[in-house]
Amino acid sequence: MTYNHKTIQELAEHVGGTIEGDGNIEISGAATLSEACESDVSFLANSKYEKELETTKAGVVVVDMEVDRVRHNVIRCKDPYYAFMQMVVLLHGHREHKHTGISKKASVAETAKIGENVDIHDFVHVADGVEIGDGTNIYPSCTIGPGSKIGKDCIIYPNVTIYDGCVIGDRVTIHAGTVVGQDGFGYATHDGVHHKIPQIGGVVIEDDVELGANCTIDRGTLGDTVIGKGTKTSNLIAIGHNTRVGEHCLLVAQVGIAGSVEVGNYCVFGGQVGVVGHIKIGNNVQIGAQAGVTHDLEGNQAVVGSPAIPMSQARRSYALLKDLPEFRKKLRAIDRQITKMVAEEDEE
Repeated sequence: MTYNHKTIQELAEHVGGTIEGDGNIEISGAATLSEACESDVSFLANSKYEKELETTKAGVVVVDMEVDRVRHNVIRCKDPYYAFMQMVVLLHGHREHKHTGISKKASVAETAKIGENVDIHDFVHVADGVEIGDGTNIYPSCTIGPGSKIGKDCIIYPNVTIYDGCVIGDRVTIHAGTVVGQDGFGYATHDGVHHKIPQIGGVVIEDDVELGANCTIDRGTLGDTVIGKGTKTSNLIAIGHNTRVGEHCLLVAQVGIAGSVEVGNYCVFGGQVGVVGHIKIGNNVQIGAQAGVTHDLEGNQAVVGSPAIPMSQARRSYALLKDLPEFRKKLRAIDRQITKMVAEEDEE
């Protein structure tokens, strides 16, 4: 990564922000409020960290238009987190990928079509009929199966396996160890024996998707498994066959989605969310960590728990949990009173 020095004035101009304080101070790094030093830019995007504004040593803090009582240099923006991201890119850039061309140690089929400025590193296997777009970088020990297509400007990190017949869009990033297009979990049970169903569909990863490390995307049984454009996943995500994940979704680590699920656009799944098969989840749904989704979910709502229920309902339910031991004592006392009353009536 690069390490550029910019003044506070230059950072503010880059994001269209407004400066309060000294714009001539040089900034060379970025850090959290608690860890920043005088040469760092930091940010406040969550009000629960507002107290740290009083103690931070950051040279400048990016805040929104509403924050007050700031005693040092700030850059005010409508979206502090997004502005901070832009500043980090300006200061450090993204990971650079050295142009190496096609390694002599790679195995590239004669029928493969390789675009311009493609980097194929050591021990990569590119099978028959593969197409790779311009500017794509494939790191060591990857396997690209027969007939698969990879778009332009993709980054495929080491030890990724892409099975036959998969389609990867443009500007897709796939991190190390991920497998795309393995057989879906499909079996027909007959007389106590599980018979494998041929998985003849494929996988389509649309443009600008990023898949984390060690994810698994099953190919479709008949049609395709689809990951919509702009969707980002963390590590250890499992997507079942024929599932369709919408556009610009966020899936946090260890999410598991069974087969034939339809997920809308702009959904957010917290860590370890589990989703049963053959259900539909609408647009703009937020699912809390470790939730278990067992039924269709309408769009524009937040759910938590297992089974998942609306957030508003869950808050009321969870508020009662701490009182359950006391409720239990009272119910036992009432039960004893009723039993005593019934016994007295019987004696009369």
